[in-house]
Amino acid sequence: MARYITITLDKRGVSCRARLLDDEAPRTCKAVWDALPQSGSAYHAKYARNEVYTLVPPFAEPKPGRENPTITPIPGDVVYFGFEAWEIGNPAYGYEEDSEAHGDQGATDLAIFYGRNNLLINGDAGWVPGNVFATIEEGLAEMAAAAQDLWLRGVEGETLSFARA
Repeated sequence: MARYITITLDKRGVSCRARLLDDEAPRTCKAVWDALPQSGSAYHAKYARNEVYTLVPPFAEPKPGRENPTITPIPGDVVYFGFEAWEIGNPAYGYEEDSEAHGDQGATDLAIFYGRNNLLINGDAGWVPGNVFATIEEGLAEMAAAAQDLWLRGVEGETLSFARA
């Protein structure tokens, strides 16, 4: 039986629905499902292109490891990244000092990709593969429009929330 999550840009009131990819990424799906709901400040990617994400405290114990990885996510991919404390604290990334990016235990990045031609590369670390654990099946066009609005008008005050559907 398929499991679904709802992903919402709260301030903009836009949601989409994604189906978990339990067969392709069982450990990641279990980790995320068991940790829901999750919510945090929304960010629009600086390097990856058509990505909106949030950083939350690490929740997977043990960490899921690599499964169903990609460095070229496609529209509708929902991706999990686990970052160590040192990986995303570079001042060039622009995260506030009190953000999850500077957490002592690192951060979990939950991301959605809404357009084509994404490439997960980081100037400091190189390739940044992520685990594709869900695919957006409803509301991608609306989420893409809201994500483009984030890019053009800013993310301040916006949160990205993940919940069981």
